[in-house]
Amino acid sequence: MHIPDGLRWTERTPGGRAWLAELPDRLAGCVARWELTAVGPPFDYAFASLALPAELPDGTRAVLKLQYPDDDSVHEATALAHWAGRGAIRLLASDAERRALLVERCDPGTPLHALPADAALDAAVGLLPRLWVPAGPPFTPLAEEAAGWAERMPDNWRRANRPYERRLLDAALGMLADLAPSQSEQVLVNQDLHAGNVLAADREPWLVIDPKPLVGEREFAVVPLVRGAELGHSPAAVRHRLDRLSAELGLDRERVRGWAVGQTVAWSVGGDQVFPGNVEAARWLLDAR
Repeated sequence: MHIPDGLRWTERTPGGRAWLAELPDRLAGCVARWELTAVGPPFDYAFASLALPAELPDGTRAVLKLQYPDDDSVHEATALAHWAGRGAIRLLASDAERRALLVERCDPGTPLHALPADAALDAAVGLLPRLWVPAGPPFTPLAEEAAGWAERMPDNWRRANRPYERRLLDAALGMLADLAPSQSEQVLVNQDLHAGNVLAADREPWLVIDPKPLVGEREFAVVPLVRGAELGHSPAAVRHRLDRLSAELGLDRERVRGWAVGQTVAWSVGGDQVFPGNVEAARWLLDAR
């Protein structure tokens, strides 16, 4: 079975190697259960799942997604069902035991970052409010997720040989401590809604894929777009996204900035890997008064 380059990281851990070894059987089981045909090679963009084009018995074009069993994706199927196709891809079927999802295929599937940056932000401003629907269990509360980031960040920072300055760590911890207990209305938010996870489709102009859902305030929901390099990686580009999304969506800019610093620092170290782009974005956001 071909494994996309983006999934090669799984070969470096025992859990990842065990998952890779199980993939052929999981794939075969899903193909048989849902009577899939025209199963194609995996999409190259995958990083946390194996995603393959397929067709249902009636000819419906779909994507079969076999998830790496991490905590972030546990409720992906539930989130898609909650949105019911409004601004996000439709969930066609799921198999919790195999961590498998069968979802609507986006055609033509062009990512949002293919647009000029401001045109992409126009699309995001139109799309995001449709996703902010009331939600509760089983989704993890943002406050609980933020507490986990704060608990792990100091140890991750030390183990990674202090890859960024202490002031950034202290600022992120302080912002998370202030923001988590003082949130406004709780809605369904997606902590990985960057411009590569929004695709052009025929049913709607743009649809969200691959959600990592939480329940939290709206100010958190724009963080992946603010920090993400897909729409430009520079101090000016990051601050422009912060300003535009906050203003046009009626969000508290300082809370957006605080959440962006907190999560971006938390996501700057993963396992044995440091993500310099996140470190840079966090610095720019910290200084974006």
